[in-house]
Amino acid sequence: MATSKENYWKYSLMILIVFIGIIVFNEFRPFLTGLLGAFTMYVVLRRQMFYLVEKKNVNSTVSALILISEVILCILVPMFLIVWMLLGKAKHVDLDIAPLISFVQQFINLVQEKTGYNLLSTDNLGTVTTYATKLVQLLIGQVSHIIVNSVVLIFILYFMLINGRKLEAYIYGILPFNDANKANVMVEIKRMVLSNAIGIPLLAVIQGIIAFIGYLIFGVPSALIFGIITSFATLIPLLGTGLVWFPLCIYFALTGNWFGAIGLLIYSLIILTNIDNVIRFLLQKKLADTHPLITVFGVIMGLSLFGFWGVIFGPLLLSMFFLLINIFKTEYIDKDFKKTKV
Repeated sequence: MATSKENYWKYSLMILIVFIGIIVFNEFRPFLTGLLGAFTMYVVLRRQMFYLVEKKNVNSTVSALILISEVILCILVPMFLIVWMLLGKAKHVDLDIAPLISFVQQFINLVQEKTGYNLLSTDNLGTVTTYATKLVQLLIGQVSHIIVNSVVLIFILYFMLINGRKLEAYIYGILPFNDANKANVMVEIKRMVLSNAIGIPLLAVIQGIIAFIGYLIFGVPSALIFGIITSFATLIPLLGTGLVWFPLCIYFALTGNWFGAIGLLIYSLIILTNIDNVIRFLLQKKLADTHPLITVFGVIMGLSLFGFWGVIFGPLLLSMFFLLINIFKTEYIDKDFKKTKV
């Protein structure tokens, strides 16, 4: 039976933990992307780490450095090369914008004729300039943010790999469940992270290739660049690849290329969009039996909470929420109901 003093110590300690935890989280929030990335990479690489250390008797430091080199060469370097290539070639994209400028000018004249409102007034131009400046500053900040968090990812991942067994045992020990539920939670986390960490890049590559083929067939300028952009667009829920191919269809229509406009529209609606849906849900069912709604709404929620890594941790958070509800129902509601019935 706990005394009042022991209760005081316990609750005071809980308050201190929560208070300091909030401070630490707020200060560490800019590096949250790096932390989530390190956790994801650890789940993907943990088996390799244990194999090297426990089966092959390779020094833990050497093993960690080998796996970190794998992450750098297979993930970080290709990612930076793709971004560099897009930035370098974006200025060479051969789009005839004269018809677009003409269309925009006609639209502005029509608005002014019907409403008397001048879209090109000094105030409007000033507002556009202000937002454009902020957008450029945001993009520059995002580049530096990615670089900093990549360093954080590598740094945290190294220590996670070195202390893998101890870290897992510690987390397992503090989970507020019985052993059976602890096992369920750990399995669900590993399953969801692996599913999204493998499935989402694979889906993006497949979609990019399919889109690239369609862009070549219908004569999209700089098809490779738009194919790569389409790959990244698959990360955006609901809209997805439509953010790329639909504006291209409009561009073809405005430039009078009706074969390209109608052909690309049909190709995208029948092939690209349907394959996107089929592959996305097949991968999720194959790697983790996740309900499609959890995937869609999890990604929407995760992107706003966690940024890029939200495509993994959004569905994971939503799945964990329903798993915890099920644990609570099984452990407390169902047991209390049975007791009452007896």
